[in-house]
Amino acid sequence: MKIRRTFSVFLQATKAHVKLNLKRLYQADGYAVKEMLKITSILYNAMKTKENSVDHSQEENSKFKFDLGSKIADLKVARQLGSEITAKGATLYDLLGHEEDLRENRTAAIARPLEIMETERAMRAAVKDVTESIQMTKDLLNNVSSDEASLESKIEKKKQDLERNQKRLQTLQSVRPAFMDEYERIEEELEKQYQTYVEKFRNLSFLEQQLDDYHRAEQERFEDAEMTMKMRQNKLKEEEKRLMSSGAGDEDSDVDIPEDEGSDSDIDDRQQTRPHLTRHAHLSGRGGAQFIGSMRGGDSEESDDSEIDVDDDDDGEEEDEEEENEDLDEDNDSLEGSPAKPGRPNRSLHPQILEESDNDF
Repeated sequence: MKIRRTFSVFLQATKAHVKLNLKRLYQADGYAVKEMLKITSILYNAMKTKENSVDHSQEENSKFKFDLGSKIADLKVARQLGSEITAKGATLYDLLGHEEDLRENRTAAIARPLEIMETERAMRAAVKDVTESIQMTKDLLNNVSSDEASLESKIEKKKQDLERNQKRLQTLQSVRPAFMDEYERIEEELEKQYQTYVEKFRNLSFLEQQLDDYHRAEQERFEDAEMTMKMRQNKLKEEEKRLMSSGAGDEDSDVDIPEDEGSDSDIDDRQQTRPHLTRHAHLSGRGGAQFIGSMRGGDSEESDDSEIDVDDDDDGEEEDEEEENEDLDEDNDSLEGSPAKPGRPNRSLHPQILEESDNDF
């Protein structure tokens, strides 16, 4: 007994996980054989597995490795089956938990003698239930036929209503309404008014476009005129500077013109520069006469008054000329000499200057 117990503990402790019932082994009957088959089946399977591995080792090495991708579907099915097996196993375990209670009831039912009257009564009840279900099915079939007849009658009624409504529609379409003439007349007037509106709207759009084009052209013309005016002003200023620089650079001039206040107009300055150049040419053409010194003399205010008294009719022109003479006086201040009769040269020069200025116009 001790040897058997030690052997059973050894099998349980190893990886075989074989559990033996020592009581059945000790009885040495058919149940003991079942217990021994547990150990022999393990040993037999181990020997069989070893033989198969030796025989098919070469064949397995020569086989082509299968593709795991083709087994993915099988893997999914196996996972699903595993989950189902687990669920059903848990259900079976719960049902087997009530086996102790149901075993007594099952044993009592089997041990009880079978009574013919009760069996006959049960069979009659079952036949009655089946008969009732058959009758119910027949009633449903009869109801289906009656429902079919009622539906057919409804369909026929709807068809008649449809035909009647179609005839009424045709009658209404054939009859002309009383207000149709007025409707058509108003429709024609509306179409004419719409055509007039479209034409006026188109003309208005065209006129607005023309007005915009005119304003744009006027703006461009104004800008061009302004640009032209600026260019002319710049040109006049450049010409004035050129003439003034040429007049200031002539240091050999024989006559100095008295200084007086004048206007700032660019156009009048341009007109008065020409008599100035003519006067210089006339003076230089005289027979060797040369004037040295300033034309003002000591009493410049009296000479200026005499010039204004002589030339009262041409005050505007003299003011423009005197503005140019102011620049020339600054250049002639460096000349040395004694003043000689300041009044006479001025009186003799002004009439000639006025004649030349009139010729410019």
